[in-house]
Amino acid sequence: MNVVFIEEPGKIELKEREIPAPGKGEALLKIKYCGICGSDLATFTGNQPFTTYPRIPGHEFSAEIVQIGENPRGLKPGDIVTANPYFNCGRCYSCRRGILNACVSNETMGVQRDGSFSEYVVMPVERIYPGKGLSAKTLALIEPFSIGYHAVSRGHVKPGHKVLVIGAGAIGIFAAISAKLRGAEVHIADVFAKRLENALKFGLDGTIDVSKENLTEKSKEITGGNGYDVCIEAVGSGATFLDCIEQAATGADIILIGNGKKEVTFNHSILLKKELNVFGSRNSLKKDFEELIELVSSGKVVIDPIISDIFEMKDSVKAFDTLVHNDGSKFKILIKISD
Repeated sequence: MNVVFIEEPGKIELKEREIPAPGKGEALLKIKYCGICGSDLATFTGNQPFTTYPRIPGHEFSAEIVQIGENPRGLKPGDIVTANPYFNCGRCYSCRRGILNACVSNETMGVQRDGSFSEYVVMPVERIYPGKGLSAKTLALIEPFSIGYHAVSRGHVKPGHKVLVIGAGAIGIFAAISAKLRGAEVHIADVFAKRLENALKFGLDGTIDVSKENLTEKSKEITGGNGYDVCIEAVGSGATFLDCIEQAATGADIILIGNGKKEVTFNHSILLKKELNVFGSRNSLKKDFEELIELVSSGKVVIDPIISDIFEMKDSVKAFDTLVHNDGSKFKILIKISD
């Protein structure tokens, strides 16, 4: 089989590997579509703090079950599915308290273990989720949606809240959609006008182009000078974290999704003065996947418009290069692995 292989930062190519054989409690999956996550791109560029090399990237995927044993969930060959790509140890303090997404020994596919940019993968049956009629393309979007969805669940987003999302990439948009689903008024900020134009397809209440508009002045206008009830950082930059602190109302929630490598310095007294709640968010949980599959399959939310391009597997290197030089017009790129 073919795999997308990153030998070291900046060095990516297609390679051949043996098709894996499933063990007890595992299924062999034939990958249909795989999305390029920001973390995959960071693995390629060397900016992902958790990646080990060499590595097959990828964890946003849909697949067809090829081989599976009898199982209590009724999964069978031919089913179109997605899967939870975060492998937890089950023994650490986090796991024992049910915080499986933040296992101290977590291994995410494509980061600490080989991922889904591969024609075939083996997955534990318990991690596989039936697609409930969703297309393979849509199912490949459930994992990134779950990241934004889980992040919003970490805070206290309520109907009528004013929410600011900084970063209009895929994860930021999915977080914004998740806040809208909870009844909030949501604005999203970015430096790329094309990203903001795309974000409006999902029913958000407005955008802030910080390349042209002053974020503080625009936020005062939107919130009547009160600040936002919830600020969501989806960039991974120290500067945008500080922006969240500045734009937050007294008693507001700040939710951090963006993952970066650079340190940031600030006077922590501002957190005390405004009595802010700061929530980190990492990965997602089984319930996030299952709730989103139900939600999307019900037609209550449409997420396919976030797909800007689909590349064939043979063009995977070109796809990664396209995102490296993204001018903001590329939102979510999928790689078609198989028919």
